[in-house]
Amino acid sequence: MRDQSDNRPPVGAPSRHSSSPRTLLLRAGFQNATRAGALLSDPALLALLPADDETDDVGSSGTVSARSRADRSGRPGSRPGDVRLGPGREELIEALALTADPDMALLSLVRLTEAVTASESRLRASPEEVDPGCTRAPAALLRSILTEHAAETREHRQRLLAVLGASQALGDFLVAHPEHLTALAPARAWDVPFEPDAREALRRAVQDSLGKAGSSDAEASGSDGDTRAPDGPGPAVNRATAALRRAYRDRLTAIVADDLTSADPIEHVPTVCHRMAELADAALDAALLVARAAVGPQADEVALAVIAMGKTGAYELNYISDVDVVYVVGQAQHSQTVGEPLSEEFLVDVGTRLATELAHVVSATAPEPPLWPLDTALRPEGKDGALVRTLDSHLAYYRRWAASWEFQALLKARACAGDMALGARYEQGVAPFVWEASRRENFVEDARAMRRRVEKESVPRGGMDRRIKLGPGGLRDVEFTVQLLQLVHGRSDESLRVRGTLEALDALSAGGYVSRADAAAMSSCYKALRLLEHRSQLFRLRRTHNLPQREENLRRIERGVSTCLGRGDSLWDDFKELRRRVRALHQEIYYRPLLSFAATLSADEMALSPQAARERLAAVGYTDPDGALRHIQALTEGVSRRAAIQRQLLPVIIGWIGEGADPDFGLLSFRRLSEAIGGSHWYLAMLRDSPVAARRLCQVLSSAHWATERLAEFPESIAWLDDNAELEPRRPGALAEEIAAILRRRSLSGPDDSALAEQALEAVQAILRVRAREEVRASLADCLDAIDPERTASILTDATDAVLGGALTIATGLVIAQRDGIKAVATGPDADGRWQAALASHAVVAMGRLGGREIGYASDADVLFVHESRDGADDAAAAQEAEAVAKQVVGLLASARPHPLEVDSDLRPEGRQGVMSRSLAAYGEYYGRWSALWERQALLRARACAGDGDLGRRFEELINPLRWAEGGLSTQDLREIRRIKARVETERLPRGIDPARHLKLGPGGLSDVEWSAQVLQLAHAGRIAGLRTTSTIGALQAAVQAGLLSADDGGVLVAAWILASRLRSAIVLGTGRASGPRAQVLPVQIREIRLVGRLVGLGSGRERELEDLYRRSARHTRAVVERIVFSDGGTHDSPPSVPTPSAPTPSASSASPGRDRSSAAGHPAGSAKGRGEQARRTSSAAKFSRTRRSGGARPSRRPSAGPYPWS
Repeated sequence: MRDQSDNRPPVGAPSRHSSSPRTLLLRAGFQNATRAGALLSDPALLALLPADDETDDVGSSGTVSARSRADRSGRPGSRPGDVRLGPGREELIEALALTADPDMALLSLVRLTEAVTASESRLRASPEEVDPGCTRAPAALLRSILTEHAAETREHRQRLLAVLGASQALGDFLVAHPEHLTALAPARAWDVPFEPDAREALRRAVQDSLGKAGSSDAEASGSDGDTRAPDGPGPAVNRATAALRRAYRDRLTAIVADDLTSADPIEHVPTVCHRMAELADAALDAALLVARAAVGPQADEVALAVIAMGKTGAYELNYISDVDVVYVVGQAQHSQTVGEPLSEEFLVDVGTRLATELAHVVSATAPEPPLWPLDTALRPEGKDGALVRTLDSHLAYYRRWAASWEFQALLKARACAGDMALGARYEQGVAPFVWEASRRENFVEDARAMRRRVEKESVPRGGMDRRIKLGPGGLRDVEFTVQLLQLVHGRSDESLRVRGTLEALDALSAGGYVSRADAAAMSSCYKALRLLEHRSQLFRLRRTHNLPQREENLRRIERGVSTCLGRGDSLWDDFKELRRRVRALHQEIYYRPLLSFAATLSADEMALSPQAARERLAAVGYTDPDGALRHIQALTEGVSRRAAIQRQLLPVIIGWIGEGADPDFGLLSFRRLSEAIGGSHWYLAMLRDSPVAARRLCQVLSSAHWATERLAEFPESIAWLDDNAELEPRRPGALAEEIAAILRRRSLSGPDDSALAEQALEAVQAILRVRAREEVRASLADCLDAIDPERTASILTDATDAVLGGALTIATGLVIAQRDGIKAVATGPDADGRWQAALASHAVVAMGRLGGREIGYASDADVLFVHESRDGADDAAAAQEAEAVAKQVVGLLASARPHPLEVDSDLRPEGRQGVMSRSLAAYGEYYGRWSALWERQALLRARACAGDGDLGRRFEELINPLRWAEGGLSTQDLREIRRIKARVETERLPRGIDPARHLKLGPGGLSDVEWSAQVLQLAHAGRIAGLRTTSTIGALQAAVQAGLLSADDGGVLVAAWILASRLRSAIVLGTGRASGPRAQVLPVQIREIRLVGRLVGLGSGRERELEDLYRRSARHTRAVVERIVFSDGGTHDSPPSVPTPSAPTPSASSASPGRDRSSAAGHPAGSAKGRGEQARRTSSAAKFSRTRRSGGARPSRRPSAGPYPWS
């Protein structure tokens, strides 16, 4: 929106005399310069302008001279806009240019000049017709306004023209009653000292018209005075009604003038609203005097209190709006029948007549236009109910029959007129109902549904949505949001018990219920929307809550608010932006889940009184209520904003934490977390404002010890609870890019080896922090979504791969710097993490669960290191560098506290006795000559994960013929596998552990499933491409598809692997045990069972089913494993020699249906060739196994036989 003063030169600029009158008018904002020129030459206007203007085109008598008329009418092609202007009219044009609509202001001014001349003689002849405060000489007053230059007169002119340029209706009022020009005088402004207030002014006007003055405070004391006219009620009532309406518009004109000339119209909006409500109060009070005069003597026996509702009750009234009221009737204190109670029937009858007459006074058609509609639909039973009720009748209705929305309406109830003592008793009587209303069943949901219904029912039929009040992002969004927060939290916080929307917003912000930024934004938008509503109504003083459609009306509003509201290219753009901002805030605050839960609490629970809190803590599951109460007191004591927000959060938080598996630990964790990061401005605000974050945090705190301990270290992770996308695995390569960026910011520049090692360790700590953060991401997702092993493994594997790559880069740089000096690493690594001074290319190959992308929270990293000398480098020197790099990788990752990563390279050739890193050729030689069956099995899950990608890919190509041997698995090989499997189950199982409870090594555990899959791969991967995968689940699914496993058996194995993996993760997350003999054992203690059971998705009370669930799964799994691995009925026969590369055999799906699907075709196990080869393999494996155990020398050479062409 545009500030007109920026793009329009001042009308009174020095160049104005060189411009034509038409140009001056157009620059001043006139749309019809021709008509404006004609109006400026109107005789009535010229008669009131300075005399020098008359010498141009007007004669000295004040009439247009004959010559002037001839010049303007007889000159061919002449236009009225081309008249010559004198200084007086130019000054008038300059003043009109500052109005919202110069054309309308000038037209109304000309009409007013004609009216003042015609009315002056009448007013002087009948001074009794002049209302109090008005002038008897309006023509003289208007002349002085237009001609004099005193400061007060100039201000009077500015106020007059501003009103004429914004409101045609008020212009019509001044034309009809020019004596009320004094209403625009600065001396009669609303807040001028010594000026009678509106209530007094309107009562005086009514009393004078009724013919008998009454006491100005009679109504307040219970008696409205005897104001009945001696000549009968009819004429006197009519005269009083007209006087009341004139006095009302007199004061309304003063309010509008203040508004239109204010320095900041937006900030002046609350003042306008408050003054309009006060004026409405005064009108109702004075109208009641007229009603009593109309009803007669019976009115003296009855006290009637008028209760303002809605905007009137909240002091938020518009310029023209329906005024919502409720009537309360009672016996008057000064009644002639004191001691004899009047019947309720009599009171209601007389009260109804009074209310009806009051409505006629303010709203009925009469010579003077009505003030506004008087709406009584908010009374009990609505339009079907009695118009007036006694106080007892009101209270009985609200106690028994009222709907929820009626209490929301009562939030604004205020005694505004009539018997104020009776009104005060009404306010006191209904207040308890209002502040307990939110405890009604479905109160919050009903309030939200009502807002949606109002919005839907007011949708316009076609065209643009111009709703300021009822549409999305309109005034109702702000009002409903504020009222719902008041009703829910006002039960325990009396500071929220205010009526006005803006006052309530301030109180909500001060109490911490709404953030300061949100409260300020909502307040600003609300005032801006109210300003647009006021200006839309002001033109004709008609009740509307939409922006106008006609362009000239929009232009008038735009000119009037451009200095304070202009942001976009047009008023419409500004309006849409305001609604967008309001809607966003409304959706964020109004639909907080916190409100629904807080609404169900009692006032004592909301206030966290000690006894109520202790009882509730015990009821919801806390085993130590006194300890929990101490945590609550520590969190809520004090007067800080943090304590205030926690006081509103904790009544709901303790209930949500109580729903978890370990409420006591959850509340303790919440206290620790709040003390650690509660000072951050976003933390408590997010818990208060987010639709899901607070409840999710409670779920994590009360169910996952491991995750809870890491939240304070990574506070940004708490914000992820508000966004589901943040809990998903990062995109491929994102972590590697992040770690590369970290390494670019860290250089190896220490003066000696010790300093270099320290710098390298700090760099590794930085990248391990990335992995720890991703562990927290995975743990939060698992806590909230019942643990998904695939998602967990994806997040942790990507993080581990990225860390291994970063550590390899750091370790290589450290070795080079310690060998060649820091100049060799001054330029840093390239984009792929390689160093220019390195003698070899390095790669890391993931093994075990890391290779299969199946790691969990307690997994280490099994790896192999491989290198290849660069061109021109000495092989021995390159091998020496590779060995040092591998040792540094392992050492740095193990030493990087507080989040070390254990890297295990024991699966390398020759185990712990072998070198850490081998060249590609050395691996080929070893695997071609010395590999044992267990190594072939281990290589099934080998995957290049870090370092030189090409080198890693070639390593995979090197081992593929061995791990996916075309010949499959011999009977002797299968027997060796059984022997090793039995040995593992016997020797590696921790002492004192029930094998049936061990998730990995126990019967039916992870090891059983993985070995079954690996047996199938060793036997058939050479022929079935689907089995060539590092994934256990992928291998089992491929086996089912190939017909090697029945669908039932495959389903049993997959389900068992997923369940055991979930339980393994749940034990770590729930108990916090990431290592030790019991980290993979099904828990025994009921507290741990409850934690683990909740994390895997068992509902409250069903956690004890956990053991039965796992044992049943393990029993079925073990039966399938027996058939695959341990059964002699379906051996995995294969050729007796180690297979050589050849074309794959036909798919196993062609096997006979009657055979065991887990068997493999091959050479007979009893053949001579088979027996000889099996003997050699068994002997070699036994020797290598003994060497590994004894730490002796390398086993002797075997005959040259292997899976490679050069074997």
